[in-house]
Amino acid sequence: MPSDEKFGKHRQHSVFDASRADHLDTRLRRFIYRPARLANRYVKPGDKVLDFGCGPGFFTREFAKVVGDSGRVIAVDLQEDMLQIVRGKMQAQGLLPRITLHQCKPDSINLPEDQNKTFDAAFTIFVVHEVPDPEKLFREISSLLKPGGILFFSEPPFIVSGREFADKIALAEEAGFRHESGSWFFMNRAAVLRKI
Repeated sequence: MPSDEKFGKHRQHSVFDASRADHLDTRLRRFIYRPARLANRYVKPGDKVLDFGCGPGFFTREFAKVVGDSGRVIAVDLQEDMLQIVRGKMQAQGLLPRITLHQCKPDSINLPEDQNKTFDAAFTIFVVHEVPDPEKLFREISSLLKPGGILFFSEPPFIVSGREFADKIALAEEAGFRHESGSWFFMNRAAVLRKI
């Protein structure tokens, strides 16, 4: 049964335009969200990490620092302009060799099948509400993660209601995740899910 029938149809929100990317990577946001703390909590040296909806690389940078030279971050975004911003920033910081940039399709992450079951962690931070088919997204992420891999999922409450967030967690559980914990990521809803 499609998710719209089961959980009610939620409005797809617009994609944050790359022309406003500088609003997503500021000193104030780094102070508020502490991306290094998040990376150190869920990522280990040598990990392979999916940063879905990476935007201008706000979290990508910290994931790349933690994975080290033996790890890999796959930074995925719909907008080529966002990926070019990430390329420039990571090149300047010497982190680009640890990162693969990948432009997804509007309806698919679109990574090759040989990437299945190779990721240790995946992050979808403030982005699932922009995706036309979240059920498909969670299935794709589930197929990419190794058993026991984690998915960190967060959404802003002023855009995504508590009901919509709970519905998305239910979709993730149907895709093969176990909901381990829920919390607040600064002032945003957050959940940690583990691939079964």
